[in-house]
Amino acid sequence: MKGRKDTAIDLFCGCGGLSLGLKRAGFQILAAVDSDALAIETYEQNHANVHVIKSDIRKTAPRHLMEALNIEPGELTLLAGCPPCQGFSTLRTLNGRKSVVDPMNDLIFQFIRFARVFRPKTIMVENVPGLAADQRLERFRERLGKLGYTHQVKIFDASEYGVPQRRRRMILIAVRGVHQLEFAPPSRRKRSVRGAIGALPPPDRSRDPIHSHPVNRAPSVLKMISKIPKDGGSRSDLRKNYRLACHERCDGFKDVYGRMSWALPAPTITGGCINPSKGRFLHPDQDRAITLREAAMLQGFPRTYRFAMTRGLYPAAQMVGNAFPPEFAARHARHLKEILMRWEKGQKTNNRTGDAHAASIKQSKRHSR
Repeated sequence: MKGRKDTAIDLFCGCGGLSLGLKRAGFQILAAVDSDALAIETYEQNHANVHVIKSDIRKTAPRHLMEALNIEPGELTLLAGCPPCQGFSTLRTLNGRKSVVDPMNDLIFQFIRFARVFRPKTIMVENVPGLAADQRLERFRERLGKLGYTHQVKIFDASEYGVPQRRRRMILIAVRGVHQLEFAPPSRRKRSVRGAIGALPPPDRSRDPIHSHPVNRAPSVLKMISKIPKDGGSRSDLRKNYRLACHERCDGFKDVYGRMSWALPAPTITGGCINPSKGRFLHPDQDRAITLREAAMLQGFPRTYRFAMTRGLYPAAQMVGNAFPPEFAARHARHLKEILMRWEKGQKTNNRTGDAHAASIKQSKRHSR
């Protein structure tokens, strides 16, 4: 719609993956909230002209923020975010067999607190699939309905939405006043590891500190890595004398010390993404784990995105692993805009039809006198 200005607020903004995706979808980010100092430092390095609040969201007053932004209820286009999800993860809940008591689990209801004040036109929440089966989501949806929002929830694989990574995530979308919703259609093709990071030079030939940061590993580990077959090989391919003793004692977590495959999307990028003992995080053909830059690009961040290293490499990796993949966010946010535009166009058409009908009745009454 010509002249349209779509605005968004990013709750639990982290290092800015969601905000980046929303910008790609044509949104102006008015404000971002997070309590993690490292994430905020990273966010501010990449997102200028955003009202950033470094605070516990429970201590942030929505009405004060709305006044600071000089907007009225109902003007905000999108309220979006990814509340902390560790309490809903499959590792902590043992694939749903265990309930985890974590005060962070209730942070999803902060969306309701903000929605009551801002009355945004649309809402988008991203989280791990485990939230979809949690009773909190049922209560959350009930409250959205009472506020006048139609909503839908679905679990997706981000690799079907332009992200070079297999990543199952839950998306909730809600629109005020609209009666029918559908999600963005998937891509026809999936992006591969080669397409995402194949053009990067080896770390020792790079001037990018995020790519060339040195990592020390034990000689025995380096030797084992060198023996793992290139392009998708696994530690299970090794002869017994090259395997680590701990792997002989534990038969689980088969992907650890596995290589990525060039032609496929990467596995899920987690907070342990630069540690080969945490998953299939070895480079397809170089004898090393992927770098922080490669992990970020497999999440969908551009090569120029900056990450704060003030607390070291591994906290930065945790931040990258927790991010909302930008392209995944962009596709769903863009589709929300399309739904809203269709609805608003329909409302204008209905209003014109109603005005014309009223004018016709008025004219008929004049002629009948």
